[in-house]
Amino acid sequence: MRDVLEVLTRSWQEGNIAGLATVVRTFESAPRSAGASMLVTDDGSVVGSVSGGCVEGAVYDLATEVIASGSPVLVRYGISDDDAFSVGLTCGGILDVFVEPVSRRTFGELDAVRQDIEDSRPVAVATVIEHPDADWLGRHLVVRPHGFEGNLGSEQANRAIGDDAQGLLAVGRNTTLTYGPDGERQGEGMRVFFSSFAPRPRMLVFGAIDFAAALTRLASFLGYRVTVCDAREVFATRARFPDADEVIVSWPHHYLTDQFAAGLLDARTVICVLTHDPKFDVPLLEVALRGPQIAYIGAMGSRRTHDDRLRRLREVGISDAELAQLHSPIGLDLGSRTPEETAVSIAAEILALQWGGSREPLGSLAARIHHDEQHEPYSAGQ
Repeated sequence: MRDVLEVLTRSWQEGNIAGLATVVRTFESAPRSAGASMLVTDDGSVVGSVSGGCVEGAVYDLATEVIASGSPVLVRYGISDDDAFSVGLTCGGILDVFVEPVSRRTFGELDAVRQDIEDSRPVAVATVIEHPDADWLGRHLVVRPHGFEGNLGSEQANRAIGDDAQGLLAVGRNTTLTYGPDGERQGEGMRVFFSSFAPRPRMLVFGAIDFAAALTRLASFLGYRVTVCDAREVFATRARFPDADEVIVSWPHHYLTDQFAAGLLDARTVICVLTHDPKFDVPLLEVALRGPQIAYIGAMGSRRTHDDRLRRLREVGISDAELAQLHSPIGLDLGSRTPEETAVSIAAEILALQWGGSREPLGSLAARIHHDEQHEPYSAGQ
C-alpha cells in the first residue's frame, strides 16, 4: 500500500471510493511479493502494480467492479487457472490478490495510518480477507507497538490478531495467517493479511564525495533514509546532496557513536564508508565493527588501501571475527568506473546480502529467481 498511499489518501480525503488490490500470498515464481498493491480510482485512473504487468488488466477490471459493488473479493491468478494465459500470468507463478473498496466508511483509520508512515512511526494493518461471514470481509485493525484500534468483528479476534500483528510489525513482515471464525489460533475459516509499515531502513554514507552523491540518489530510490556525514563543512552541503534526507557535518566516528548510543540504528541499517582516508576510516570502522549488529558495513578503496586499513584496524585491537563483518573493497565486481556505476555495484552487493542472492548471473542458475523471505544477515567472510 505504501506505493499507492498518496493517491489512495487523496481519494479518501475527497470522499471517493477506490479499489485497492493487494498481493496477499504468492506461490512459486510470482513476480511481486506479498504487500504489492495496485489502486484504481473511481475516475478509472490506476497506479501501482501487483504483478509487474502480468495480470494488471484482469485486476483493473475486478477493481472497477468492486468500486461499483462495494464488496471485497479474494481471487487467485496463476497456472492452475483455466484462463491463466488470457490474464497474462505466463511466468508460472500464482498470486492471491485481495481487492477491496476503500473509502471513509470502509477504512476510517486510513488518514492516521498515512500520518504514521509519513512520520516514520511503525504501524501495521490487519485485514480480513476470508471469513464465513461476508460482513467481516475487508475489516481492518490498525496496530501499533503499544496498542491497536478498529474492529475486526469481535474482541477475541481483535486481541488475538492484534497481538500477532505487533510481533510481525517488530520484524517488518507482510504475511497471511489463518484463524478460526472468532480469532481462534488453532481454528480455520478466517484468513487475515498483515501489512507492516516499519520506518524506512537507514543508510549512513560517510565521505562527501562524488561517489557518495551517486549512491545517495540510488539509495533514496531504493527506499532508504539516507544520511551523508563528513567532517569537512565545505563539502558536506545540502546543495551537493539534494537527495539525502540529512547532511551532517561531524567527525564520522563521533556521529556514529552518538547514533548507536541513542538507539537510532537497527539490524536493517547500512553503513558505507567512502572516505578511504585512514584518519576518518579507522576510528569510524572501529566504532562500526564493535557496535550492535547492523545489516552491512562496506568500505571503499583499492586493494592496497584495503590491506593498509586491515593492518591499522588490527593495530587498534579489532579481531578477525569483527573484521569478518566488513565488506571491502565495497561492492560487487561489475567493472564499474563512474560514480553511478559504482553506486550500482554497492547497491547490488547490499541487495544480494539482504535477500540471500548468489551474486551469480541468473542465466547460469537453476534455482528460483525470487526469494520469498529476507535473508538472515551474515558476515563478509561467509
